[in-house]
Amino acid sequence: MQRHATHEVLNQPPPLEDFNAWATDKPLREAVKVYGGCWAEPRLSASGWHVGSARVLDLARQANRFSPELRTHDRYGHRIDEVAFHPAWHELMCMIRADEAHSFGWSQSTPGAHVARAALSYLWAQGEAGVGCPSAMTFASLGALRHAPEMQAAFQAKILSPLYDPRPLPPSQKPALTVAMAMTEKQGGSDLRQIQTQAEPLGGGWYALTGHKWFFSVPVADLFLTLARTPAGPTCFLAQGWRDDGSRNFLLLQRLKEKCGNRSNASSEVEFRGLEARIVGEEGRGIATILEMAHLTRLECALGSAGQIRQALRLALHHASHRSAFGNILQGQPSMANVLADLALESEAATWLAMRAALALDKAPHDEGERILSRLLAPIAKYWICKRAPVFIAEALECHGGNGFIEEYEIARLYRDAPLNGLWEGSGNVICLDVMRALARVPESADLLRHEISRARGAHPELDQWLNTPWPEIKEHNARRLTEHLALGLTASLLLRHAPSATSSAYCATRLERRGGIAFGTLPENVDCAALISRAQGEGEST
Repeated sequence: MQRHATHEVLNQPPPLEDFNAWATDKPLREAVKVYGGCWAEPRLSASGWHVGSARVLDLARQANRFSPELRTHDRYGHRIDEVAFHPAWHELMCMIRADEAHSFGWSQSTPGAHVARAALSYLWAQGEAGVGCPSAMTFASLGALRHAPEMQAAFQAKILSPLYDPRPLPPSQKPALTVAMAMTEKQGGSDLRQIQTQAEPLGGGWYALTGHKWFFSVPVADLFLTLARTPAGPTCFLAQGWRDDGSRNFLLLQRLKEKCGNRSNASSEVEFRGLEARIVGEEGRGIATILEMAHLTRLECALGSAGQIRQALRLALHHASHRSAFGNILQGQPSMANVLADLALESEAATWLAMRAALALDKAPHDEGERILSRLLAPIAKYWICKRAPVFIAEALECHGGNGFIEEYEIARLYRDAPLNGLWEGSGNVICLDVMRALARVPESADLLRHEISRARGAHPELDQWLNTPWPEIKEHNARRLTEHLALGLTASLLLRHAPSATSSAYCATRLERRGGIAFGTLPENVDCAALISRAQGEGEST
């Protein structure tokens, strides 16, 4: 001990950094292999090193500590409507773009490309969730732009570019473009039929939009899709952030939101004062058009929460494997082992469910059944995984003791970020009502989902009982119960087919049969906690 020191620092875990988030995630690697994306392993491994590096962890801390700042005017009084970001944000954006988390599914034609891209998104959610927002919207924008082939042809190459260019210039002067989406207004929230923003024709296919948007993330995007009302009804429009003459489009930033989490990412309130834009898709069918983009961003929410769950688990395991209490390593104490094993079980379940939804997207262009399934699986995964993330991460935080509640620790940032994906692209009730409507509108969707779950029939008595039990009635009162029921049954089936028996049996016993308690850490005694923990640490049994 040094002279004048009051104590010796002991029993503190070392920092968790410079690890490969891909190589140490056995469930993710197995899911990517099973679903046909293992050919992309070199890219995934490189991203795994990126998101686990000390550099990215430090950049994430800086980007969240030094939040974006709104600059409405320059020092001479000219209106500029810009957002100033910390340099850490721009470096992170360069990295996630270079890793092609926004583009890999579109730029690669090999089967499994969307599975691999989903894994990239999942991995980056573990590094810094804020940059996942512009990455996700840029990826999803092509879902809507396919309804405007001329605009898609003009912008797609720059949207898919692995470069990042934050300069305030028109798209024609940039090598790479970031895309955003602005739908929500004060009075409507998720009810897009209530939009007030009006569109007036200017001629030549251009319109002037007047109105506001209450939540607009990434307001410095080069392009953004939005909704406005024409005589035919709500219509989807594409606007440039900067006009071709180099001037700012008629978009006025009112303020930046002071958010609970996701603080690195700018979310704003804006007004349109004659914003110049062009129609995407059919006039009056804008909600359906822009929901093509929202369908993909909902999948991104599920992947993001699954990634955050995985990182929270990794942090809890790291802490518990290095920290002692009452003479024993925490991880070796039965009560803590029960908690960690239960968290490991939940994390693996989230990974398989999210990646199965990604597989449906990958297969949808060539398989009508998978296209229909995709419309169900994305909202089911979005609802359930995003709903589980906050309570999961709270439990993982508690594994750290008081340290977990300190902002210097990464788990605290994950905790603040955790509720957001449950809100983005429709909160819980909205998503569950979409599941209910999809089942009602496309009768064969229920049969396709039953068939998918039935592929594990006979593998476990609890799943067989689930399969023999009628689904909750498709009516609004049951929307959440129905969606949860489907999520649990589907996940159990996936684990029985693809995960080790210790994992799948524990899931069926505790999630279908409901043996054990409600809180994490109440697994029954016959569950092999050591096997679940070992697998979560990248060791133990493989499928």
